[in-house]
Amino acid sequence: MTALPEPAPRTHDFVGIGLGPFNLGLACLTEPIAELDGVFLESKPDFEWHAGMFLDGAHLQTPFMSDLVTLADPTSPYSFLNYLKEKGRLYSFYIRENFYPLRVEYDDYCRWAASKLSSVRFDTTVSEVTYEDGHYLVRTESGDTFRARHLVLGTGTVPFVPQVCRGLAGDLFHNAQYMHRKAELLDKRSITIVGSGQSAAEIYYELLAEIDVHGYQLNWVTRSPRFFPLEYTKLTLEMTSPDYIDYFRALPEETRYRLEKQQKGLFKGINSDLIDSIFDLLYQKNIQGPVPTRLLTNSSLTSAGYDNGVYSLGFHQDEQDKDFEIRTEGLVLATGYHYQPPAFLEPVRDRIRFDGHGRFDVARNYAIDVTGRGVFLQNAGVHTHSVTSPDLGMGAYRNSYIIRELLGTEYYPVEKTIAFQEFAV
Repeated sequence: MTALPEPAPRTHDFVGIGLGPFNLGLACLTEPIAELDGVFLESKPDFEWHAGMFLDGAHLQTPFMSDLVTLADPTSPYSFLNYLKEKGRLYSFYIRENFYPLRVEYDDYCRWAASKLSSVRFDTTVSEVTYEDGHYLVRTESGDTFRARHLVLGTGTVPFVPQVCRGLAGDLFHNAQYMHRKAELLDKRSITIVGSGQSAAEIYYELLAEIDVHGYQLNWVTRSPRFFPLEYTKLTLEMTSPDYIDYFRALPEETRYRLEKQQKGLFKGINSDLIDSIFDLLYQKNIQGPVPTRLLTNSSLTSAGYDNGVYSLGFHQDEQDKDFEIRTEGLVLATGYHYQPPAFLEPVRDRIRFDGHGRFDVARNYAIDVTGRGVFLQNAGVHTHSVTSPDLGMGAYRNSYIIRELLGTEYYPVEKTIAFQEFAV
């Protein structure tokens, strides 16, 4: 008896790979659209968003309206306010009079939204993507195959470890693991934090608060010339707008790359209230005498060694052009995150567009493939879409744009201009 051929996999309109806040927002916004059939694949067993940085009181740096859906659809049942209502906390949030959700609260909100969706598949790791007969075939490690006309990449960024620390022995860790590893830090006689952003500041403040209890030497070293505050004035915030995307995307590639380096303070700085709180805590603790802590700027990490439980860190003070060393038992790398193109795309590399620097050439409509509307990218586009790329508040806008590309019609209104200022002349 002749065996029947296996049935072809169902064809989806799109497959979303990775489920961070941006693809989760896309899942929420496409759930009510009958004309779109999509599925989202996530390798983790459940939604997780920076769980290693759930410090007490840590909050988002964008207001609650930058949730998964509100700026695209204020009536959506997946809004943060609806989450609060269902959890019985809406009035408490109102009385709190603080627009910025706690980080742990935002994570719980995303888990709540994910639990309501029919299109999400957790514990599903993509191993390979190929292209056949006008469709993408997404294969998983478990042997399943998903067939789709489009892809939406939302694999996110990974912790960045400086070259001199890669492969180093001992128990150093990236700040992404902080809450899971904090207990072992508290037994150290010395702790050094390397990095300049919000995460470094939050960890420093928490460890400084407990310095009297545990008696460690605490160092915070950054290569930045100062402890930069996040620039959050209203006219600057207009740079997170469709107007600025149009302006930035039209600039020459070399200009965009230069601006990418210059604009880090617009989304990687420290909350100014936290900077003030750190100073106030230092002032308070110094009343009883000098506190065993050092704050060092302009200092680049140039070497690192480990021996007998102690790290030897070599730094170069850039403005003085001098080298110095810090010896420390505990080492926390608050050195940020970076994007790595997923290996599963290698079979379709010839269908992806790259710029002169070897990074994805992200079109204005967020597509990165040769057709201009087959593979879309979430985040990872600071070099093409500037500070709007990682901004949570622009996620709903980008998803509205991608949905318009997938449908061919505008399901959610896509704003074209919102800024008072003019970026181009």
